[in-house]
Amino acid sequence: MLTQLFTSKTRIKLLLKLFLNPGVSCYLRELAKEFALSPNALKEELDSLSNAGYLTRTQNGRSAYFGANTEHPFFPEIHSIVRKTLGIDKLLDEVLASLGKVEAVYILDDYALGKDTGLIDLLVVGEVDRTRLGELARITEDRINRKVRVMPILAEDFAKSQDIFLTRPHWKLL
Repeated sequence: MLTQLFTSKTRIKLLLKLFLNPGVSCYLRELAKEFALSPNALKEELDSLSNAGYLTRTQNGRSAYFGANTEHPFFPEIHSIVRKTLGIDKLLDEVLASLGKVEAVYILDDYALGKDTGLIDLLVVGEVDRTRLGELARITEDRINRKVRVMPILAEDFAKSQDIFLTRPHWKLL
């Protein structure tokens, strides 16, 4: 979907990284290493997106940090497109529609950091039908061409061990 909108693969990687989880900000060399690109090639894209207002740029010493500009009028639309591209919206809708009492849903690890590694770790808090959750994960995997690893946990158990789960990179969907 994004490849039809944007011809630059670097721009697509940046949008996925920074708009999937708007709380993430990164500096140039970190992104260059992650994307296996030269800092100069990446800087052009970052500057272009920053100058257009899609990204914020914050200077911290000698490093410039870039993040999604959540105040930009197009932020909700870009964020939605990124989520749809990764299939997260479909997964969440199906989880909520047919599983039981869902109190919270978290994306963990790589996807919470905005890295499209092909593996989505999903933590579902509440009293859910585990068999149905497994079925939905398999159906969703086929639709979005990514592996979905689900971890259901009762709300009481999550409350006791919340610190363990939330020290990992996470993004709360619900």
